[in-house]
Amino acid sequence: MDKELEQIKQKTLQDLDQAQDLKSWDAIRVATLGKSAFLTQKLKELGTFPAELRKERGALLNRLRNELVQAIDTRKAVLEEIELNEKLSAEALDITLPVPVYTGVTHPLRRTIEEIIAIFGAMNFKVVDGPNRDTDWFNFSALNIDEHHPARADHDTFYLPTRTSEGHQHLLRTQTSTVQIRILLDQKPPIRIIAPGRTYRADHDATHSPMFHQCEGMVVDKHITLGHLKGCLIDFLRAFFALPTLPVRFRSSYFPFTEPSMEIDIGWNRKTGELGGGSDWLEILGAGLMHSRVLANCGVNPQEWQAFAFGVGIERLTMLKYGISDLRSFYESDLRWLRYYGFQSFRSVALHEGI
Repeated sequence: MDKELEQIKQKTLQDLDQAQDLKSWDAIRVATLGKSAFLTQKLKELGTFPAELRKERGALLNRLRNELVQAIDTRKAVLEEIELNEKLSAEALDITLPVPVYTGVTHPLRRTIEEIIAIFGAMNFKVVDGPNRDTDWFNFSALNIDEHHPARADHDTFYLPTRTSEGHQHLLRTQTSTVQIRILLDQKPPIRIIAPGRTYRADHDATHSPMFHQCEGMVVDKHITLGHLKGCLIDFLRAFFALPTLPVRFRSSYFPFTEPSMEIDIGWNRKTGELGGGSDWLEILGAGLMHSRVLANCGVNPQEWQAFAFGVGIERLTMLKYGISDLRSFYESDLRWLRYYGFQSFRSVALHEGI
């Protein structure tokens, strides 16, 4: 090896020994093996050598290059190990410090369900449940929703590819009203129930989710009137929001399964978001006297028995009560969010808390 190449070799090995981190190592690698490096240029110049010298000169340059590549790789492995050890040392756990303890909390949706059950439980309502996978008869037909109603559209409802032996198509229930139908079929009046649970619709944005929670309620008895419905819902809303003078308004509306039907609004301030204040109104739930056809579909004589029903979104109640602006945050599993909005796990709901 000629003197010039020997100097390049010794200079590179010396620089590698002095490199203390991967950044300086990389600078040496580029200076030695890069496109404009001395050794690279020498390899490019081989074409200018006579044929009898080209083979000998090429072997010399390639041998030098291989030695330097091996030295560079060896130094890289050493520096990576040093860097890893330093990182592990810095992240070492001091076992003398107390271990952080995070206690479990109750999800705000679960808390709202517990509050709803407590309020209606004081009114002698029973809690019932039904299957999440149901049929279009329970979800639509029995509730007087005709075959051409928009709610039956594929883009609104999650239909399943299976059917019952009677030809009814399976689906994920879009409302817990399906539970009311099952109770009417299985139990004799009088009936007083609520059905909180999961429901499913093909929708997703800041105020809608493909999976969400509803609570439907139903009372079946003799001589039921709108006065009973209004008194029940006014008491519920004022107890839930802990506002004894909360303004409540009933507006005429339309639902296939109730007649007459109503939307229920509560007073609020549109500018501040304060519930019970201001002169604005906010829609909160739907209700009405159960349609005679729904009762007849379930074998209940509408001439003898009357009923009222209502439905409310549990996420909506929770967002309004606790000032949560985005429904999607309920399902993102962010522990920071849950610790902020959650409740102590063993703190049960009590009526003296305003419920």
